[in-house]
Amino acid sequence: MPEQILLQGKILGTEEFLLAGAAEGRSVRSAGEDLLAGKSQWITLLCEVLPRALLAELGLARILLGSSGGGQFLLVLPGEFREAAEKFLQAAAVQISELSGGRVSLVWAVTANLGDWAIIRRRLNDELEGKTNAPLHQVGAAAFTPYVAPPVNSADQYFAKELGAKVREAQTLGWSPENPGKVIPGAGKHTWPVSSNLSPDGILLARHAAPSDDGKQAAPVQTLARRAQGRSIWGVLRGDVDKFGLRLRRVHSIEEHVPLSVLYKQFFAGELEVLCSLPEFWRKVSIIYSGGDDFAVYGSWDALIALAREIQRLFHRFTEENLKEYPGAEGKTISMAIALAPETYFPLATVYEEAGRNLDLAKSSDRDCIYLLGRILEWRHLNDAAELKDTVTRLIHDFRMSKQFLYQLRSFYRRDAYGAEADVQRTWRFQRRFNRILSGTRDREFQKLRAHLIGEMIGKKSAEVKLRPAGLVALEWARLVTEV
Repeated sequence: MPEQILLQGKILGTEEFLLAGAAEGRSVRSAGEDLLAGKSQWITLLCEVLPRALLAELGLARILLGSSGGGQFLLVLPGEFREAAEKFLQAAAVQISELSGGRVSLVWAVTANLGDWAIIRRRLNDELEGKTNAPLHQVGAAAFTPYVAPPVNSADQYFAKELGAKVREAQTLGWSPENPGKVIPGAGKHTWPVSSNLSPDGILLARHAAPSDDGKQAAPVQTLARRAQGRSIWGVLRGDVDKFGLRLRRVHSIEEHVPLSVLYKQFFAGELEVLCSLPEFWRKVSIIYSGGDDFAVYGSWDALIALAREIQRLFHRFTEENLKEYPGAEGKTISMAIALAPETYFPLATVYEEAGRNLDLAKSSDRDCIYLLGRILEWRHLNDAAELKDTVTRLIHDFRMSKQFLYQLRSFYRRDAYGAEADVQRTWRFQRRFNRILSGTRDREFQKLRAHLIGEMIGKKSAEVKLRPAGLVALEWARLVTEV
């Protein structure tokens, strides 16, 4: 038997579990924030608590925990503890499946810590892929029994009541062998402190929630919508590091793999918690989860855009300082997406799902970009859209331009009968239409804003009109700002 083994665990089926029931009752007034928050916290904490509980039950040192979070964990164990570790994980897997209605599964792979790291990683991945692609291998003949619809999942009370708000306020998190698939705030045979900073013994967790008007609980989505500037709308922001898995696969040793994984997790949990505590965000944004390479928050629509820009700026600085020795762009850029609720009382899980689809569109189209208000923009174009939005807003507020002005500008983006992107082809014709829209004053400041608006929408050096993609986002953005 080898002296040392590596055990890698992975949580599967999380997206299906979080979205379970999202399509039910689309017109209900309660969005189920507590339930989604509790589910996401459970998924996040499983990968933190289970490896720590395993080490504690086996009487092993905390230092044997390599990495945890982001849906997986890695442990280094003495070879003689393999059977006990697998028995521990089997018991946890059974209850995890029960609590999730069979949607979430825990799989793991074990291999000897021998050979090059690339070979070890391949052995672990091959075993995990075998279990992932053959989900019925442990079920056997029971998989062919007639299907019986499960009753309403009573575990929803556990997620909504025992997790949710309790996790946000808990000082410690606990685990007990009689409930191996549960995380209990503040109680258990083994407990660990909760921290928003990296601590050797604590669990790093981002858990900010915007307070309600009375400060006694998390603000519901309708309150977050009212706190938005302009139109009362709330939404969900999701982000994901581009090609993070490829970055991890390119490291040459476990000594590189573990610190790199911890570095990303620390960034998202730590920076997200700090950002959401700032004055411009703390009453407008609540965290759904932060993972090893992704995150999700919900809140007022205007705060989500500002938060996305700030996270991208900090992530760019983070990668410049910490990954400058790593060649290639993998893991150094981040893409995000925002989905807005069509009405105030709308299920949070449904908007969360829509944000996930938007994020998939953004990542399949390009990298280092954001899906916002129906368009995919590079981050530098988002800054252009913000400047253009400010210009349009000034024209409306300072020079009393009609709100119809916005719809006239948006008409430039409508396709004409020939399928062109706009019904203008030459700059002079475009300028003439602008003159009609912006007529009525010769104020010098007004004329300066007019020239800036035209230049930003079509570019300053183009012989023919080519409407910039940030323009439509800016106009929609300005519409939301100016509507009440």
